[in-house]
Amino acid sequence: MEGFADEALIEVVSGHGGNGCVAFRRERFVPHGGPAGGDGGRGGNVIFRVQHNLRTLAHLHHQHFFAAENGHDGEGSGRYGKKGADVLIPVPPGTVLFDAETRELFRDFGVDSRDFVFLHGGNGGWGNIHFKSSVNQAPLKALPGKEGKKKKVKAELQLIADIGFVGFPNAGKSSLLDTLTNARPKIAAYPFTTKIPNLGVLSVGGSDLVLADIPGILEGASHGVGLGIQFLKHISRTRVLAFLIDLSDERYREAFVILCHELESFSPDLIKKQRIIIGTKLDIEGTVEHLDQLNNQFPTETVVGISVHANIGLETLKTTLGHLV
Repeated sequence: MEGFADEALIEVVSGHGGNGCVAFRRERFVPHGGPAGGDGGRGGNVIFRVQHNLRTLAHLHHQHFFAAENGHDGEGSGRYGKKGADVLIPVPPGTVLFDAETRELFRDFGVDSRDFVFLHGGNGGWGNIHFKSSVNQAPLKALPGKEGKKKKVKAELQLIADIGFVGFPNAGKSSLLDTLTNARPKIAAYPFTTKIPNLGVLSVGGSDLVLADIPGILEGASHGVGLGIQFLKHISRTRVLAFLIDLSDERYREAFVILCHELESFSPDLIKKQRIIIGTKLDIEGTVEHLDQLNNQFPTETVVGISVHANIGLETLKTTLGHLV
């Protein structure tokens, strides 16, 4: 997913209404024809639409300005002007729209994914056909179209997933996502391999679960340390949090507590979600004992041990994830 972006600032403008027309009937046998100026067309609307194959707001970095078409002017013979074309702005699922200056919430597409008519175009002006009266049979009056509206919008993406993988860098999140789903995240034995959230789909028990691999979180991430702070907001959409603990790491006993603290510092609601502890790299010597210690340390938590490389515990994990969701 090259060019990933989870924030964008754009300016949008709805179309101006077309002007009304001043015209009169000019027919051979009607020497005193009355007014025949048509109305101007309505300006185009600004519409946001969820596009389900989009996973990033990068396209809004390439185009910052979106304008709907102006309505066409009215014409003679009572012809109304054509309505201006709408401008359609695609966004990925989970996008939230705010006022760029006041932070007023316009629409949360994670809650309501229907098309959102954000700005309506201006009304078209009346032609002189509307102004005929008993004392004015040949009005020279027509109205201009109403102006469209302009807004600066901040778009923020919050990924939607059933299960979010949380852990320190190099805890095995990308490898697990690759094994369980059809995703192909970048994997290597160094921290911060994952620079963007990756999504995959796991089929279990006749249902499809969306899994999200969130970039590794460092201690202090909730205060801006490392890369994690940029993506902690994506976890807010997940239904279940899967805490991946590297059982071969010397910090395996404290990792879960640190991760919970970072999530709670960012948003107290995160720590209230359903969760599971996944001990990884169970194929390495000494990790079986470490898994037992985690079970004893957190008796009220669901703890599952796995090894992606040795294919240990993966079926149990799939079943457990299915039950949690």
